[in-house]
Amino acid sequence: MLRIVRAVAILVGLAATPVLAQGTWPEKPVKLVVGFTAGSATDVTARMFADKFQQAWGQPVVVENIAGNSGAIGTDRVAKAAPDGYTLMWAGNAAITILPSLQTLPFDPLKDLTPISTSLRMPSIMMVNNDLPVKSIAELVAYAKANPGKLSYGTPGVGTPQHIAGELFAHLAGIKMEHIPYRGANLSDLMSGVVQVGIQNAGASLPLVRDGRVRGIGITSLQRSPNAPDLPTFNESGFPGFEATSWFALMGPAGLPKPIVDKVRAESLKVLADPEMKQKFAALGLDTVGSTPQETHAAIAGDIPKWAKVIKDANIKPAN
Repeated sequence: MLRIVRAVAILVGLAATPVLAQGTWPEKPVKLVVGFTAGSATDVTARMFADKFQQAWGQPVVVENIAGNSGAIGTDRVAKAAPDGYTLMWAGNAAITILPSLQTLPFDPLKDLTPISTSLRMPSIMMVNNDLPVKSIAELVAYAKANPGKLSYGTPGVGTPQHIAGELFAHLAGIKMEHIPYRGANLSDLMSGVVQVGIQNAGASLPLVRDGRVRGIGITSLQRSPNAPDLPTFNESGFPGFEATSWFALMGPAGLPKPIVDKVRAESLKVLADPEMKQKFAALGLDTVGSTPQETHAAIAGDIPKWAKVIKDANIKPAN
């Protein structure tokens, strides 16, 4: 009988161990993977959250940049990580909602990842080099038609919302622009004139537009942004219904325990509610969201076919 009691006690102890581990999580540094280069809007916003998480949890929260393939390389790394909460992701929507329609990915965004919360949303800005004689979207279309083959535009990479926005715009306007993909935010080539047009997240581009180092001519949200009220939308510039925004979500590998999901989401909501942080996000052109895991999953499931239709209608290829 004593042996049985001891055996049962051991089994109970073993069964309780994961729960206890989740309850005291984190007990060591947490890795927050970003699929883009340091200095990109994805990276900058991830570090803002990582700093707050570190203060709240008393453990280092280290941002790891694993750039490449529009965030897909970093996303795959997270999808294959142990679901113990020590590898999380600050995910952009490109790799999980757009790339599935452009290429075969080594992960399934709906099955291999655990959504935690969509935290931020932002539009992109179309900009031109200051030496280009263009001050509006209409003037860019006219210039492109008068100078065929002379325009190129830079984006954070193939399959990003910025890439899709550029190809969709060119398709609807009946013009040609060569796509130059970068591995994240790279505006130095736009400022120097290596590329004449750039489409980047508002977080990366607004500071340069405000300083006059590049000229902003349009924003990809349906309505004008309160953070950049002087920038007209494509929607009001002859392209009705045109919208291509980015969003950032906290995610983990499939099977991430609910107590950890809840703890990360709760802390992220505190960050979004902080008045000082809200002011910083607004300065970067970011809108706060704060969704549930279920809402994030639904957004991914809805966006995949939406982007697939855009890609098909505009005949967008990975090499575009």
